[in-house]
Amino acid sequence: MDTRLSELFGTCSGYKSNIQGGSSCVNNGMASKKTVKNGKKTKNRSARQLKSSNNPPYLPPEAEEGNIEYKLKLVNPTQYRFEHLATQMKWRLQEGKGEAVYQIGVEDNGLLVGLSEDDMKASLKTLHRMAEKVGADITVLREREVDYDSDIPRKIAEVLVRKVPDDQQFLDLRVAVLGNVDSGKSTLLGVLTQGELDNGRGRARLNLFRHLHEIQSGRTSSISFEILGFNSKGEVVNYSESRTAEEICESASKMITFIDLAGHHKYLKTTIFGLTSYCPDFAMLVVSANTGIAGTTREHLGLAMALKVPIFIVVSKVDLCTKGTVERTVRQLERVLKQPGCNKVPMLVYNSDDAVTAAQQFAQCPSITPIFTLSSVSGENLDLLKVFFNILPPLSNSKEQEELMQQLTEFQVDEIYTVPDVGTVVGGTLYSGICREGEQLVVGPTDDGQFQKLTVCSIQRNRLACRVLRAGQAATLALGDFDRSLLRKGMVMVSPEMNPTICWLFEAEIVLLFHAKTFHRGFQVTVHVGNVRQTATVEALQGKEDLRTGEKAVVHFRFIKHPEYLKVGAKLLFREGVTKGIGQVTRLHPVI
Repeated sequence: MDTRLSELFGTCSGYKSNIQGGSSCVNNGMASKKTVKNGKKTKNRSARQLKSSNNPPYLPPEAEEGNIEYKLKLVNPTQYRFEHLATQMKWRLQEGKGEAVYQIGVEDNGLLVGLSEDDMKASLKTLHRMAEKVGADITVLREREVDYDSDIPRKIAEVLVRKVPDDQQFLDLRVAVLGNVDSGKSTLLGVLTQGELDNGRGRARLNLFRHLHEIQSGRTSSISFEILGFNSKGEVVNYSESRTAEEICESASKMITFIDLAGHHKYLKTTIFGLTSYCPDFAMLVVSANTGIAGTTREHLGLAMALKVPIFIVVSKVDLCTKGTVERTVRQLERVLKQPGCNKVPMLVYNSDDAVTAAQQFAQCPSITPIFTLSSVSGENLDLLKVFFNILPPLSNSKEQEELMQQLTEFQVDEIYTVPDVGTVVGGTLYSGICREGEQLVVGPTDDGQFQKLTVCSIQRNRLACRVLRAGQAATLALGDFDRSLLRKGMVMVSPEMNPTICWLFEAEIVLLFHAKTFHRGFQVTVHVGNVRQTATVEALQGKEDLRTGEKAVVHFRFIKHPEYLKVGAKLLFREGVTKGIGQVTRLHPVI
């Protein structure tokens, strides 16, 4: 698959799509599992859920792990049973990092039995009592009638249970925003976060720009962050009702942090840095309905796929086009997504029911790609995107989080500031471990490969004070009077016990996605590995004299400016002009 990613980098736009590759998720994902119940093999038919018009006869069998729970009915449970149900809800909330989905009227094997109206009311009342006991809130996402052997109408209900974990202020998801220049990325974020529609001339995006030249040209050239909150009942919390980010954080139980990246090809290195360094959970590719797949759209899609970031698509500016033009753009996207380089399953979202299904399927099967069509001027279908964000669950489960937290502290430095009366401040992501106020860490490597001691004076997440930072969370750390000139982007702050390995020379197994001629020894490229971005020279190619587009090899790279902290297994992306490639770090040659 990696070798075919080159199709997305603008080299062969005339490539014919292979439609049969589009069903790979259904064949390889959860739908391929067979469950043995009562001596019979039952095929999981979750693939039929992709179209909301088809009510499947049953859902996939309930999983022991994860945040989805099936309940046939919850009518007048005994006290002992109620305590057991509340404990079970705590477990599901812990698995979903504070969110769980209850399917009422569904048996454990996934059969849609449904409940009468009275039983449904009683079950929802019991669920509300359970949520109150564990300190959570519930929201009924949707109800629908099911065909079952009964004279009376029977319904099933899908309920979202949300509780902010005791050790956190809010649930947090990071979404990178990609797309070609002038596709409406910043305008869409302005509308979502400010709560006001655009006037058609870019008024909504003005608050997102960081530089004067961005306001004058209307083009993003730097990485900016915007937040959209949802309270425990699923209602939007943004700047329309809150004046500051602090107020949004205080009233929101779930936060979506948008990483607004540049669309122009001139700022590609900034876009790649945002994707590799800020560790987004998801990527939102914005495509203009009137221009379709143009400019860097295909390239951005390829970058997200190369870094294995789950991606969904928003077709913007539908108010400027006829219905036929929008449909043509959607068909164009479907063709690209189904071609062998992608092997994605497009899923068009037409209503709120589709949005709920899309959010759940998207998190369970990365091959599914939801497609939204909306307008930032008329507000058409904007609510569907908000429903999608509200329900979108975190990717990593609680076990992975626990394993990362038990490792030694490692904080990646992405931004460096000097704040009056505070001193030096660094922004970034905690890759592993736990970081507390007052903790002693070492930062490096410096140009001569050394690590300097420092103390974390205070921590802030989304401008709110925070005592403890956990693995996977992004934050800013105040370092007091630490000399800013000793810091640079790409450094790491680690626990003194870690004894970090740094290197000038490293080996990586790469795939050359595109190169005009031959890739050989002595060639210089800009290498991106996590938050590291530096020029490196190709020292050697194992077993080959040179490489051509689509070929694989193990390559020895040497940094030219200063040594870096790398890890074996880290994803690597390199570029130089039109030359692009991806790979994985396989071996380090540490500095002794």
